[in-house]
Amino acid sequence: MATEEKDILRGGQFLVKETNCEDVFTPEDFSEEQSMMKDSVMEFNDREIIPHKARFEAKDYALTEEVMRKAGDMGFLSVAVPEAFGGMGMGFVSTVLTCDYISSGTGSFSTAFGAHTGIGTMPITLYGTEEQKQKYVPKLASGEWFGAYCLTEPGAGSDANSGKTTAELSADGKSYKINGQKMWISNAGFCSVMIVFARIEGDKNITGFIVEYNGDTPNGITLGEEEHKLGIRASSTRQVFFNDTVVPAENMLAGRGEGFKIAMNALNVGRIKLAAACLDSQRRILTTAVNYAKERKQFKTPIADFGAIKVKLAEMAASTYAGESATYRAAKNIEDRIAMREAAGNTHQEAELKGVEEYAIECSILKVAVSEDVQNCADEGIQIFGGMGFSEETPMESAWRDARIARIYEGTNEINRMLAVGMLVKKAMKGHVDLLGPASKVQEELMGIPSFDTPDYSELFSEEKIMIAKLKKTFLMVAGGAVQKYGPQLEDHQQLLIAAADILIEIYMAESAILRTEKNVKRTSEKEQSAQIAMAKLYLYHAVDIVEEKGKESIISFAEGDEQRMMLMGLKRFTKYANYPDIVDLRIEIAEKVKAEGKYCF
Repeated sequence: MATEEKDILRGGQFLVKETNCEDVFTPEDFSEEQSMMKDSVMEFNDREIIPHKARFEAKDYALTEEVMRKAGDMGFLSVAVPEAFGGMGMGFVSTVLTCDYISSGTGSFSTAFGAHTGIGTMPITLYGTEEQKQKYVPKLASGEWFGAYCLTEPGAGSDANSGKTTAELSADGKSYKINGQKMWISNAGFCSVMIVFARIEGDKNITGFIVEYNGDTPNGITLGEEEHKLGIRASSTRQVFFNDTVVPAENMLAGRGEGFKIAMNALNVGRIKLAAACLDSQRRILTTAVNYAKERKQFKTPIADFGAIKVKLAEMAASTYAGESATYRAAKNIEDRIAMREAAGNTHQEAELKGVEEYAIECSILKVAVSEDVQNCADEGIQIFGGMGFSEETPMESAWRDARIARIYEGTNEINRMLAVGMLVKKAMKGHVDLLGPASKVQEELMGIPSFDTPDYSELFSEEKIMIAKLKKTFLMVAGGAVQKYGPQLEDHQQLLIAAADILIEIYMAESAILRTEKNVKRTSEKEQSAQIAMAKLYLYHAVDIVEEKGKESIISFAEGDEQRMMLMGLKRFTKYANYPDIVDLRIEIAEKVKAEGKYCF
């Protein structure tokens, strides 16, 4: 058991331990079963969702419900559900893969699917009693019933535990009465089961309840009108009001006061799935953009041949590639951790909970990075289409609008940035990740005389790997200095936390792209992976720039005098290439490959 644990890096350890390329999972590693699932999901998307895009944009809520039922018939709602409760019982990678490829037709369906399979069903499979799971999960897995998740309130958004909704135990102890108001509830218009969070008496933490809803016998539940939103227009989003809603005592989820824990762990799963849900949108945006750019002529030349457009195509491809690489790397880490815990005797529930919780840092990193990349991708897609991109007649403007919500739900990107660093520091305090030792070594290195030896750069990615190692030193320098200065008060310095998080994010994303490419070069060739090599190098180049900027901002904010000068000199050393890549050539190579294939082809 001890040796197995060593083989799988713990969450956050990517910062302080080297990862071999053979140890990362990539999309090229999909099993035959996973490839078949991917094809099946893509075919469903192409048949049931994409041809009806206009209806989704016209707020056809009934269509969203209808397609969700069809997804249930196909088994797509049950991929993550154990077989004992009517599900397919597939692994975590397959769950992420399904979410990835079903989500690009429209954000409306993507949101309904994610809310149902994730935060609508998962709390019961992960925290429910045997009776609760037998009663509810098979119906949710088949699509006979749909789930909704009622956490947010008018005064409780990011501060989820501050909700005012109450649950009062009856005199006979057999039921609770729930009173309160929830808002922004996805799937509210067609759900049969709600996961509702409420506070019992003056409890410090909220409690979760499974609440059945039937419009014919509403039990004190009323729904607000459908919200009219910037994007995800056919996703049912309503306020939900509870007025003396009676819930049997046995419908409490987990224990009293456990609701906050349920909410946080459900969101961890939601975050990596949200990252996955943005990936195929990026692929589709790039594919649509490159084909338009090949057809659209200006000055008698297809605009795809212009350098200014090649920059956009290359950057869109590189961020998509890095997002894929990092998402599937983390998904497999989680899957392996779950398997390891099951082998050690944990129940499936315990194993899955602890497996996802272990990689909560990576889940937050992915949520932030991929949600911002898909927005940038859609923005550039509009720009490539020019004036037509601004028109509802082309798919770019709806892609841009749909992408915007991804930076808000499952915890805003600001919250997730602060969480990522906060969780890492907590892990270090618990001894799960040794940050102190490596941070001290970086401190010693700053005080010492720098080495003037020239490393051997002949191997593929030799310089890039040295750069990644130096970026990790930058984070350790910044985080170590900040913790030293502020200690437990670090969480009060939000701008510093956010800057440190940006460094952390860039390290994980850039390293993931490089490791994926290196692994694939070893089983094919540098020639076959030439464009992928270019994308990994291009992504890292930008990552180094961001790390330099955020590192400087951080250091200036907490260090002064000689300490500041020493750290700024260290930052300069840690963000300097020996041989800068020619990013103009890299972009041209990537753009030409995408152009030749007429799609995102990696």
